[in-house]
Amino acid sequence: MLALSDAIQQGNIPNAEIVLVVSDNPRAQGLILAEERELNTVVIDRRGRSREEHDSEILSVLRKHETDLICLAGYMRLLSRGFVEAFSGRILNIHPSLLPSFPGLDAQLQALEHGAKWSGCTVHFVDDTLDGGPIIAQRIVPVLDGDSEETLSARILEQEHKLYPEAVALVVCGEYEVIGRRVIVAAPKTD
Repeated sequence: MLALSDAIQQGNIPNAEIVLVVSDNPRAQGLILAEERELNTVVIDRRGRSREEHDSEILSVLRKHETDLICLAGYMRLLSRGFVEAFSGRILNIHPSLLPSFPGLDAQLQALEHGAKWSGCTVHFVDDTLDGGPIIAQRIVPVLDGDSEETLSARILEQEHKLYPEAVALVVCGEYEVIGRRVIVAAPKTD
């Protein structure tokens, strides 16, 4: 969230603003940091509610704030089909692996346990599958012989902070096309 906020402030994501930061945890670090930056925030508790009920309330709040694009960061729950359909092609997620390898939780640990030599991060459109939407961009990170889950995670996080703003800028500019499961970036215009 901070990397996206910084990129917007620096003009690296043209014609963009953060209209709202949503969390289900009032103590979430991203929420606290958003409040420090005086961004609009809201907590929508999910305890004791179905996924559909929770997602319905989030949708209502997002519509009220005229949200165009949703950027998930640290959101560790599958969205309901209705939520995904309501914002089809307008929900992005960042994941700490080179999808389709190692979807879901503990991606860095999965990479280490499988003996992968390369890992990284992926920004993708969200569909109704687990980390399975069309891939927008990826960044490669080597898995070093002495890596722990923590050291690999830290190196991947560095790249996530660079990749997510780049991918959001691409989507905001609209210079891409989704063909099947592929995201094709438009060739630069020449004068």
